[in-house]
This record gives sequence, structure tokens and C-alpha cells, in this order.
Amino acid sequence: MSLFLAQLLNGVQFGMLLFLLAAGLTLVFGIMNFVHLSHGAFYMLGAYFAAATLARTDSFLLAGLAGVAGAMLLAVAVERLALRRLYARDHLDQVLATLGLIMFFNEVVRMVWGAQPLFAAPPAWLAGAVQFGEFSYPAYRLAIIAAGLAVAAGIHLLIHRTRAGMLVRASATHPDTVAALGVNARLLNTALFAVGAGLAALAGWLVGPTVAVQSGMGDNVLILALVVIVVGGIGSVRGAFLAALLVGLVDTMGRAYMPQLTRALFERSVADAAGPALASMLIYLCMALILAVRPGGLFPARR
Repeated sequence: MSLFLAQLLNGVQFGMLLFLLAAGLTLVFGIMNFVHLSHGAFYMLGAYFAAATLARTDSFLLAGLAGVAGAMLLAVAVERLALRRLYARDHLDQVLATLGLIMFFNEVVRMVWGAQPLFAAPPAWLAGAVQFGEFSYPAYRLAIIAAGLAVAAGIHLLIHRTRAGMLVRASATHPDTVAALGVNARLLNTALFAVGAGLAALAGWLVGPTVAVQSGMGDNVLILALVVIVVGGIGSVRGAFLAALLVGLVDTMGRAYMPQLTRALFERSVADAAGPALASMLIYLCMALILAVRPGGLFPARR
């Protein structure tokens, strides 16, 4: 039972990180209709900015501020200098341009910080474990879960309870009408792009103490973020939240229990090879099953 509870919380924590990545990406896809494959690069840059600031200041919160602010400022510059002219172009052009940005930023961090990974430690006030009876769980991982839930609540309030959120929702359905009413659509797109990059950088800052911060760390997680927004429904923040939890739990539980399940069904040599392979395939099989029943995802955005 302790193992099950630990893996359950690990799945929720992983899901919260995926939500932080997918929330900004689904808004850019669904509202701006822009294929932004370099989103994982801002996750990586946020982790690097935060780790470098933490090494110099020993302040975890200041590191987070530097990571998020630095990624948002860089996103504004990239959007204005490189991506703005691609909004009216074909999606293939957007894919090629953003893939080029991935390679560019991967090489930039190697040039600035070197090929060796950086390591960050959680703050002292989150270094211990929280006891639940006989079961204990790392306090830092619980803090990641709490941060993800807080951000999800904040995004919901921003989109559904503020004027800025009203403009975002209106731009998703009637962009020409919103522009005709005098709203600066370019400024709105820039702000949306920067917010998405900030959420990705927030995930990079939070994940820094649990993984090695290295070049290319955003490439694999971008694939999972794309799975999340496809399963949840492109443009739907609620769908991204629920799909992120689902993907996080399926991936974590599969890696924990699929090898044991295959050993019960096959001989050990076959099970040792098939178990990890099946575990890594589970989220894609889950995505295929969901899309077979609901081609638009669990909660497709209303148009």
C-alpha cells in the first residue's frame, strides 16, 4: 500500500508538471492557431536560468523569479523578431521554424553553461518528508502538486473572471470581430505567447531539483505535452488539466507495475524485455483509445 500511495502521488506530481507545460501550449495552439514546437525550449531555459541564479544567490524563490521572468522576456523577443511573421504562413513553415529554434536554444545553452548538466537542490524548508501515519512522502514533491493546483485555479479565474480572459476567449472564436472592435490583436498574441513560456519556465524551475538540468531536456517532455493537449482537446485548459493527470498517472503506474504484471504472464527473460517497453507505450495506447471514441479530445474547446 505504501508503494501504491507513493506511485499515486508521483503520478499526480508528474501530471501537475505536464499541466504547467501543456496549459500555455494549448492556448497558443487553440487561440493563436500557431504550431509552437519550441515550447519545450522555454521549459529548458527556465530550468537553466533558475539553476544558475540559485548557484549564485542560494535563494530558491529568487531563482524561480529569474527563471520565469527571463523566459517570458526572451519569449517576447522571439515572438516579435522571429515568429510574428509566421502567423499567416502554412503550419509546415511554423513547424520548421520552431524546430530550428529548438536546435538553436539547445546549442546556446551548451555554449553558455557547457555540456555538463547543472544540479539544483530543493530549499531547506522543503527538504524533508511529510508523515501521513506510517506513510511518508517528500515535502518538495507535495509542494509541486500544490503549485500546480494553484496555477490551475489561477488560470481558471483569469480566463473566466477577468476582462483579459474575456478577450482571450473571444479571440479564440471571433478574432476578426475582436480586432474590429479596437483590441490590439498583436499585443494580445504577444502576451499570450509570453504567458505560455512563463508557465513552461515555471515547470522547469520546479523540476530542477528532481532531475539534471541539461541541454535538450525539453525535447522529450514536449512530446508528452503534445499528448496531453491532444487527449484533453486543443484549446481547452480544463481538458489539459484532466488529461495531464491521466497521462501522469498512466505513465507512472505503468512503469511501476507493468514489469511485475508481465512477469506473472510470461517467463522472466521475455517479461524483462516486454515490461518496460509496454510501460512506455501505455500513454500512447491510452491516447489512441480516447481519440477513437472522442476524436476531438475529452473536452474540445467550443467554437
